[in-house]
Amino acid sequence: MSTTPPVLAAELAVAWADIQRHHPELPDLAAPESLIGESSSACGTELSFERLLHEAVHGIAAARGVRDTSRAGRYHNRRFLAIADELGLDHSEEPHPSSGFSLVVMRPETKKRYRPTIERLQRALKAHSAATASDTSRSFRGPAARHGSSGGGVRVKAVCDCGRNVRVVPSVLEQAPIMCGACGQPFRIPEVVGAA
Repeated sequence: MSTTPPVLAAELAVAWADIQRHHPELPDLAAPESLIGESSSACGTELSFERLLHEAVHGIAAARGVRDTSRAGRYHNRRFLAIADELGLDHSEEPHPSSGFSLVVMRPETKKRYRPTIERLQRALKAHSAATASDTSRSFRGPAARHGSSGGGVRVKAVCDCGRNVRVVPSVLEQAPIMCGACGQPFRIPEVVGAA
């Protein structure tokens, strides 16, 4: 199995399409590449099928015009939890003080429904991790690696020709193009012209 980011992105798109089969109002995943190598303490620390379901909750909330988070997207409210329930996700009774109901888990019947897709995605993620792992005893990756962060750094604005934009860590965009769902063109980081 190839382990390049575009192949992993394709596997993520296949998994997303499986979720869409069960939840047709879920919008398309415009840039699966943007999920590779990114971690978020509010949305789960590693990429997995459970994390995709979490992101699908946000997608359905957006399609419905429901505000499912506050505090700059960190606090997941009860509207998020209600949609998570529809997708077969559970949460403990009490919300986390800073992230609310973000840490959702799949119910047994949800795992059963998606078992083949989960297994396929796990194989792709495992192969990708093995291929991208390096000898950390001889290389320095900075403080972010020691603390479990993606270590990606500051996000910058990437634009496409139709005028849409996304915030992305430049190293993620260097791994593979992120394609615009509206026009099909790649997002790019505009060159900054220095003052003379």
